[in-house]
Amino acid sequence: MSVESENKELIDKIKELVPKEAGLSKIEYEGPDIAIYVKNIAYLYGDENVIKNISAAIKKRLLVRSDPSELSDPDEALAKIKEIVPAEAGVNEEGIRFMPEFGEVHIEALKPGLVIGKGGATLIKVVKETRWVPRVLRTPTMNSDVIKGVRQMLLKESDFRKKFLTGIGKKINQQLVKSDWVKATALGGFKEVGRSSLLVETHHSKILIDCGISPEPGIRGADANEGNANKAFPYLDSANITINDIDAVILTHAHMDHTGFVPYLFKFGYTGPVYCTPPTRDLIALLLYDYTRLVAKGGGVPLYGEKDIKNMLMHTITRDYGEVTNVTDEIKLTYHNAGHILGSGTVHLHIGEGLYNIVDTGDFKYGFTRLFDQADTRYPRIDALFMESTYGGPHDITANRRDAEIELMENIKRTIENGGKVLVPLFSVGRSQEIMLVLESYMTNNPRYKLDVPIYLDGMILEASAIHTAYPEYLRTNLQHRILSNNSPFESEIFEIAKGERQEILEKGPAVILASGGMLNGGASLEYFKAMAEDPKNMVIFVGYNSVSSLGRRVQNGLREVALPGEDGKMSSIKINLQVKTVEGFSGHSDRRELMRFVENLRPAAKRIFTMHGEESKCEDLARTLGNRFRVESRSQMNLDSVRLK
Repeated sequence: MSVESENKELIDKIKELVPKEAGLSKIEYEGPDIAIYVKNIAYLYGDENVIKNISAAIKKRLLVRSDPSELSDPDEALAKIKEIVPAEAGVNEEGIRFMPEFGEVHIEALKPGLVIGKGGATLIKVVKETRWVPRVLRTPTMNSDVIKGVRQMLLKESDFRKKFLTGIGKKINQQLVKSDWVKATALGGFKEVGRSSLLVETHHSKILIDCGISPEPGIRGADANEGNANKAFPYLDSANITINDIDAVILTHAHMDHTGFVPYLFKFGYTGPVYCTPPTRDLIALLLYDYTRLVAKGGGVPLYGEKDIKNMLMHTITRDYGEVTNVTDEIKLTYHNAGHILGSGTVHLHIGEGLYNIVDTGDFKYGFTRLFDQADTRYPRIDALFMESTYGGPHDITANRRDAEIELMENIKRTIENGGKVLVPLFSVGRSQEIMLVLESYMTNNPRYKLDVPIYLDGMILEASAIHTAYPEYLRTNLQHRILSNNSPFESEIFEIAKGERQEILEKGPAVILASGGMLNGGASLEYFKAMAEDPKNMVIFVGYNSVSSLGRRVQNGLREVALPGEDGKMSSIKINLQVKTVEGFSGHSDRRELMRFVENLRPAAKRIFTMHGEESKCEDLARTLGNRFRVESRSQMNLDSVRLK
C-alpha cells in the first residue's frame, strides 16, 4: 500500500470493508479523496451499496479504479464504449478520452443521461466490459472555446494533476494535534467593494476565502500608480504569512473582485489547491484570460500572464454543492447555492471536531431571478457569518421584479419607436444571461413587445452563455428543462452575434445592444457608448452595480461630457446627450430587505455577524440594524482587522 502509516486506522478500515473478491491492490490519497485500486472492479460495481457504505464509513469520497494491469487496451475500450453508449447520446469519437494516470475515460455527451443509463446501468456496463471508470461530461449546446480549452488542458496535464493531488492528499491526511483557537483577518473587501479576501487561521491551518482585485478603473494592472495600487489588491503582505503558509484558497464565485489576484499567488510560488465549483473554474478561465487581454490592450501590464492562469487551473479542485470536503486535516468545506451567478457558492467551514463553524456568503441573492434558485439558508451550524452588504444601506430597496421588467421593456420600446438604439452594458457572467432571459420571454410571448429589431450580443456574453448550457443542473428547473430539450433561450433566433462589425451595427437602424463591460470601464460596452453618446435618440440602460469611481456611476450621476481615448489612443471630448436610465431589480446581489430576510431565515441562527463587501456606510448601518433586530453581536470590520473567533 502506498499510503503512509500515520493514518493506519483509516487504511485498516478500508482494507476491512473492501470485499476480498474485489482484489484490493493499492490505496492512494487523491486530494481530499481516497482512491482504491482493485483487480476485480466488476465485483464492486455489481453491488452499488458496497462503495456507498465504505465512503460513509471513512467519511470521505471514495474513488474506485481498476488496477492498471487490468485496464483493457484503449482502442478496444473505445470500440466497446461506442457499442454500449446509444448514438442518441450525442457522443463523437473526439469526446471520448482516456486518462491512464487515473484509470478513467472521459465521455462528453449532449445527453449525458443516455450515457449514464437508467439507474447507472450503461455506466456500469462500460466499467464491467472495459475496466475503465467513465466520467461523464456535458457538451455545451453552444460552442465554447473555454470549456474545450480547459478540458483539453486537464487531460494533457493529467500526469501533473495526479502528482499534485497525491501530494495534497498526503498533506490533508496528516494527523495533527487539534487546534483550540480560530482567528479571521480581513484582507480586502471590508467596508468597500473589491479585492475580497478573508484569512481564516487556526494553529495548524491557514485558509484564504477569495482573493480578488479592485473593480475600479485604472488600478488593475501591475503598473498601477502608487496612490491607487494600495487599493487594488488584498493586504496579503500585512497578514504575517508567506505564500507557502497558505494551505488552500477557497473561491466563492468567478467575478474578478473575488478571484482576480489568485494567479498572482502562483506567479510568486504558491503551489497549493484552489477550491471552487465546476462552473466557477470554467468562468474563471474566461474572465482571467480576458482581464490580461484588456489590460494589455489598454497599454498596461497585466499582473500575471497566461502561464500563471494555466498553473492556477491545474491546481484547481472542483466540488459540487453539498459535498463535504477536507481542505486540511481539521477544516471541512461545503458549498451551498448562493444564487448570485453560475456556480456561485456560500462557503461553510466546519473547523475541528465541533470547534467552530463559519459561513462566508461571498456575493449572494436571496430573491427571485430567472436564472437561479435563491440562496440556501440551511446549514449544520453558524458560529460566525461573514455577509456581503453591497445593497445594505437603508434606502437600498429595489423595485418589484415584474415592475422592473416592464420598465426595462417600456424604455426599450419607446427608444426603438423613436428611431434610437439601446445600449445595455452588462457583466458578461450573470446579468447578461438574466437580461437575455427577460428579453426572450417578453419579445417572444408578449405581443406588445414583439419589436422587429435585432438584439446584438457583443463581447464575452456568448461564451459565458455557452458555459451556462454545460451546467444546466445549476440553473432553475424550468431553464434546465429548456436546455435539455434543445430549446435553450440563449440560442433564441431573436439574438444576433456581433462579429466585429460594430460600425455596421451603429450605421443601421434601431437596435438593442447587449455588450460586456457593465461599468463602462472598458470592453465592448465602452466602444458602443463612445459612438452612441452624442445622439439624444439613443439610450443607455444600467441594470447592475456601478462602483463609486466607474464611468458608469458618473454617467448615472449626470455626467454630461467626458474625455475618452479613441482607436489611436488620443483623448477626445465626448458630449453625453443620450438618455440615461437605471432600472433597479435585476441585480445578482440581495437588496436591504432580502439581506434582512436572509438572516431571519437562517437555520440555525447565526451567533455572530460580520458585514463586508459594501460601501463603508452600508456595512456599518446593516451591522447595527442586524444587531438590534436579531439581538446578536454584529459588527463591520475594517481591512486589516483581526478577530479571535474562538
